[in-house]
Amino acid sequence: MDCPVCRDVKLAMTDRQGIEIDYCPQCRGVWLDRGELDKLIERASLDAPSRTAPPPLPPRQDHGREAPRYSASDPYRQKKKKNLLDELFDF
Repeated sequence: MDCPVCRDVKLAMTDRQGIEIDYCPQCRGVWLDRGELDKLIERASLDAPSRTAPPPLPPRQDHGREAPRYSASDPYRQKKKKNLLDELFDF
């Protein structure tokens, strides 16, 4: 099948966790067949962590010091967890 946007480029197909995803290698457009979006939403909701609010932080005490600046290489910096949709659309 040709890409609806690019017109002259054939769509590539990939299988991610049993869901066939058609995508254009040129414009990176993604097309899903009937029912595939429902499968993606269902799996994403099953993989999503519960939406409970984190406990409130204790009041901050500065004592006149400047806040530390953290770099991207800081070992204590939390990394963003990947969810199902990030994994599916990472071609």
